[in-house]
Amino acid sequence: MKNFYLLSITLLISYIGFAQIPSNYYDDAEGLTGYDLKTALKTIVTDGHSDQGYGSLYFGYETTHVDNVQDGGYENDGSVLLFYTENPNGTDAYGYQQGSNQCGNYTQEGSCYNREHLVPQSAFGSASPMKNDIHHVIPSDGYANGKRGNLPFGTVGSADWTSLNGSKQGSSNVSGYSGTVFEPIDEFKGDIARAILYFATRYEDNMDNYGGFAMFNGTENQALSDWAITMLLDWHYNVDPVDQVEIERNNAAYNYQGNANPFVDHPEYANLIWNPTTDTEAPTNPINLVASTSTDYSITLTWTASTDNIAVTSYDVYIDGTYSFNSASTTATASGLTPDSNYCFTVKAKDAANNISGFSNEDCETTTNNGSVSGEDCLAETFENLDTSISSYSNIDWTGDNGGSWSATDARSDQQINPSAAITVRDGVLTLPSTTGGIGSLTVTTKRVFSGSDGTFNVNVNGNSVGTISYTDTEQTVTISNINIEGNVSVIINNNSGTGNRVAFDDLSYTCYSALGVEQNTLETVNLYPNPVKDNLTVNLKSEVNTNIEIFNILGKRVFNNMITKTSTLNVQSLKTGIYIVKITQGNSTITKKLVKN
Repeated sequence: MKNFYLLSITLLISYIGFAQIPSNYYDDAEGLTGYDLKTALKTIVTDGHSDQGYGSLYFGYETTHVDNVQDGGYENDGSVLLFYTENPNGTDAYGYQQGSNQCGNYTQEGSCYNREHLVPQSAFGSASPMKNDIHHVIPSDGYANGKRGNLPFGTVGSADWTSLNGSKQGSSNVSGYSGTVFEPIDEFKGDIARAILYFATRYEDNMDNYGGFAMFNGTENQALSDWAITMLLDWHYNVDPVDQVEIERNNAAYNYQGNANPFVDHPEYANLIWNPTTDTEAPTNPINLVASTSTDYSITLTWTASTDNIAVTSYDVYIDGTYSFNSASTTATASGLTPDSNYCFTVKAKDAANNISGFSNEDCETTTNNGSVSGEDCLAETFENLDTSISSYSNIDWTGDNGGSWSATDARSDQQINPSAAITVRDGVLTLPSTTGGIGSLTVTTKRVFSGSDGTFNVNVNGNSVGTISYTDTEQTVTISNINIEGNVSVIINNNSGTGNRVAFDDLSYTCYSALGVEQNTLETVNLYPNPVKDNLTVNLKSEVNTNIEIFNILGKRVFNNMITKTSTLNVQSLKTGIYIVKITQGNSTITKKLVKN
């Protein structure tokens, strides 16, 4: 620690003379477009780039990645700002002070932080300066960093893991890429996109040699795969444009290593390079919208795809003229509706440049009124039929007591909890059987056995994170209530606490419904006050349940996103005066409410 301190002082003295990025910094790029512009920028950001080495990055983060933000839910406490785990709309689940808690070993989120290469080091090896470049090597919670690994960035369809701030790892729903991806929250998607665009520009001469990273296409000029360009430009321009926090970070990075990220200072450069003919053409209107297959609480929608000069990326669904949700495909289910009620639907198409079509035809449908069935334990597993001869860790498949199909990885039968009647998982995934109608709660008995430390397991239902199951060295029964997710349900329990933890599961049960009446009652009783609101908005929940709060302006752009589990007060002071739509989601069900901001 003493040597690190001396290094910090030396670097501080070395860079005390640096000021803000010079006003003429980009003069040599003026008037250029396409790959000529990219090459000119490469020369600009290479000249003056002083490699500070890998060890000094922690010192650099003290000025580049520091939470000194006064808006929204940031702490403004000088802590390390972490893209994968920061909660910009509420209190962080954990945090690190600059220079402390550097990894090190970790077994779960909140253990320590380390250095994360947004362009994974496996793509370029240990070469410098790319290994040490602070524009794309960022601080990260060690456990979250491990979950990202060397995966490409993308949007997740079905999540295998979700961080405490909502970042996800899972299957891709990005058009053009079908592998596993890592998705940061919207607040940092633009920051990450601009870092990757910077890397493709700064290291242009070597991009044809970098492999093993799905976002690269093996060329110097384009450098990035088609699907990656489309997504990154969308994140850059539409999802998370440059803000003052990032501008200040870019200035600090310039002071630290002598070069800047041009896509922060000049966002227009990205289109001028990779999309020099700016896309201004809107998709055609969706047609043949049909609303059908209604239940008490949902209606299924289908329509014919729109066409576009480049590509349609998604569709906005409106209920009774008000934006409700977005769909990446030409089918969707409107959930959280009221029994015996008529709803009218329209759809608009969007492309990556955020060009939006006109409305589709309108189609209306009435929900049924068949009544709800109260919850019952529709599945109970005691694990009595396990093969007790399985004593070593392996993949196990077996038939559950209720006939469900079960599987677990790196698991075995275990006699440490309710002898010979438990399944023990170590660093694996326990996949539980599906059920129809929906799941209301999950109860399981757990016990940590043999080794490791106390911790938690993540529980995902149909790709939605619904909570965690804790485990200790003492047998305990844990219940996750108010899950309320409708449809065929597949529950995945995956380890959230690192290696060495062996956990026995026993006496597991679901509470199931043939129709989720509880879901609608919970959503309908959500209250927002005061409304109109000035600074702080209270979201009142009847019971504790994972609830996602999104706020959209009248143009349909999301301007606020936060996950809460109980009645909470949200700071909306940064919203401009006007009318907004609040989208409230629990599981697969959604309602919208109007909010007036004074």
